[in-house]
Amino acid sequence: MTKKILLLIFGITLFHSCQKTEKLNQSTVYYNGDIITMAGDSPNYIEAIVENDGKIVFTGSSQEAMKIAGKGHNMIDLEGKTLVPGLIDGHAHFANFGAQAIGAQLLASPDANVDDMATLISVLKEWNTPENRALTGWIFGTGFDDSILKEKRFPTKHDLDEVSTEFPIMITHISGHFAVVNSKGLEKLGIDENSKNPEGGIIRRENDSTEPNGVLEELAAIPYMLQAIAPKSKEAVMRFFEAGQEMALSYGYTTAQEGRAMQNHEMLVAMAEKDKYKIDVVSYIDYAFVDKYMNSKWNNKTYTNKYRIGGMKVTLDGSPQGRTAWRTEPYLIPPQGMPHDYSGYPAIPNDSVVTSIFEKGFKNNWQILAHTNGDAAIDQFIRTMKPLQEKYGKENRRDVIIHGQYIREDQLNDAKEMKMIASLFPLHTFYWGDWHTQLIGDSLVQNISPVKTALNKGIDITIHTDAPVALPNLMRVLWTAVERTSRSGKIIGPNERLSPYEALQAITIWSAYQHFEEDRKGSLEKGKLADFVILDKNPLKVNPENIKDIQVLKTIKEGEIVYEK
Repeated sequence: MTKKILLLIFGITLFHSCQKTEKLNQSTVYYNGDIITMAGDSPNYIEAIVENDGKIVFTGSSQEAMKIAGKGHNMIDLEGKTLVPGLIDGHAHFANFGAQAIGAQLLASPDANVDDMATLISVLKEWNTPENRALTGWIFGTGFDDSILKEKRFPTKHDLDEVSTEFPIMITHISGHFAVVNSKGLEKLGIDENSKNPEGGIIRRENDSTEPNGVLEELAAIPYMLQAIAPKSKEAVMRFFEAGQEMALSYGYTTAQEGRAMQNHEMLVAMAEKDKYKIDVVSYIDYAFVDKYMNSKWNNKTYTNKYRIGGMKVTLDGSPQGRTAWRTEPYLIPPQGMPHDYSGYPAIPNDSVVTSIFEKGFKNNWQILAHTNGDAAIDQFIRTMKPLQEKYGKENRRDVIIHGQYIREDQLNDAKEMKMIASLFPLHTFYWGDWHTQLIGDSLVQNISPVKTALNKGIDITIHTDAPVALPNLMRVLWTAVERTSRSGKIIGPNERLSPYEALQAITIWSAYQHFEEDRKGSLEKGKLADFVILDKNPLKVNPENIKDIQVLKTIKEGEIVYEK
């Protein structure tokens, strides 16, 4: 090899080496705004923060930040805006964000405008195009709410038949626990007058008949929902995924949860293998699918291409606003056709089955998330898990009560003793506070999602959107936890209000803790990931009633701007 060639190779190698070193040493300084670290029990502001190679390398004074950043660093002037850690939802269903973003938008005001049956039918008709139907093979929409519809009832197949009798239609309830299909949809699903109710579900019927009316509850609905509202081509899969992820980014998510992964885990894995994630996504596998999915590289405390499995999900009852949550007392207004002593029902009636599911989790050291809304379901959760804690131990398991709408104070005491986390759902106070008042009475309704009582008892808490139950709008979650104001303006449980700082902790550092990620996320501290959100206003300084209107201006994941308004 000639001397010239050797020198050329050396020069090229040196050039690339210098380029790499320059990139690794490239720092960014954020300054001139309200930078809230979320470290500690009270608000802590800093003048500047320095990011390098996706991590925080300094927090403190602007003068010191400039020295640390070194020569040639980038500068981002916040111009008085607010910077907080990336937002982490305590519980949501990321895999379904795409359906919410793409399907016919059936949410009621103020999120959309479907407040009566005529508008629902009109919106579905408008959405019904060949291009939209080709995505799934169905006309579909998400988020209708019978408690808000002027008619105060569920749509039925007869309503949906007004949209089309030629193509199958499926719409999903805002709770995610019900679906309604048209006559063509019932035919496609093979549901008729001879179909039996599955365990943990109900096929609603016409009055004095066995003929299905199109409304499907719980496990009569959820498996079909996963089949019908699923993209049917590679192009459709990508469109759903990208639309859902973009919606998450627009609300400041840097870590999202898939709170009940079933077959859709395979789609989430495929996206990870294609390196399509801009944010971290952690999945909790439904107990019926753990044998299929848990024994894989994805079940890990660290991410592979921003995706991992965090544990197991078990659903023990249904929806309180849909009146399928399992209570120890009857609902004051039973669903149509139900007896006066109706109190909802369990998803898994047999305690021994629940025990065996939980024991599998304990044996494998899987974190368990349990969907429990009604107090009877929470009783079942406690009485089946407590003996297993005595047998296997409870230290650092961080098992989670999800939702806990109707949780009692004695059950909170058990949760404290059992070292559970309570991920509660104060969003209900706005969306369904008035409806809950009718369902359980004015006295009990004051205690729905008792976040402050839980916090005062020393229970680790988070709050969540449960999106796509509602839009994944974490500022609205923050607002409801602070204000607890219903649609009619009534305060639901004034003693359960969180301070703005506590509410912000519940979607940053406390949620990071729930996911075993507090060492690298949730607060702005040296060594943690540079996951940031820039807000147009400071939620700790605005009038609390205006928190809901705060906008996300930028979402930054590991130093990279992944969303800009």
